[in-house]
Amino acid sequence: MPSFPELRDPLADAAVALRLASERDIPEILIAYQDDPQLHLRMGQSRPPSAAELGRLAERAEADRTAGARLTLTVLEPASDVCRGQLHIDQVDWDGARAELRIWLAPQFRGKGLATSALRLAGGWLLRSCGLERVQILADPENQPMIAAAESAGFVREGVLRGYARGPTGRIDAVVLSLLPAI
Repeated sequence: MPSFPELRDPLADAAVALRLASERDIPEILIAYQDDPQLHLRMGQSRPPSAAELGRLAERAEADRTAGARLTLTVLEPASDVCRGQLHIDQVDWDGARAELRIWLAPQFRGKGLATSALRLAGGWLLRSCGLERVQILADPENQPMIAAAESAGFVREGVLRGYARGPTGRIDAVVLSLLPAI
């Protein structure tokens, strides 16, 4: 069964580092959801996660990684180990060699290029080291900063999935962006 390779050292460039998520990130995650009351909606959740839920996710993270089900990476500033956001890799289809990325940053760290660098690092790693052939992002058409970060990271806008998901007020659209290996 395919799985994500062990990430012994963080993925890093001059702007950002990505390491495996851990329990020590929970306080910063809870603060980020508190500082941005809409974050859970942008992440497709009905409500913000609790500390207990985050703890359970952390406890099963290694099993999820080795099973190839999902992986969460913590976004860090260089020379820091404090969580500034997270990048989620899920909707993994090993037979189809594809996965979906979702990313969030704490409000005070947005607009600094962290998301672009994190998406570039994670996307490249998934295509080079994990055997995936397609990495995609589904974004709210109104979330222009997310779309711009993805495009700056090399993702290509493919179009809009009209009425893709249910939202609190009805059907919502999603912009599809993809990253494929260089041919």
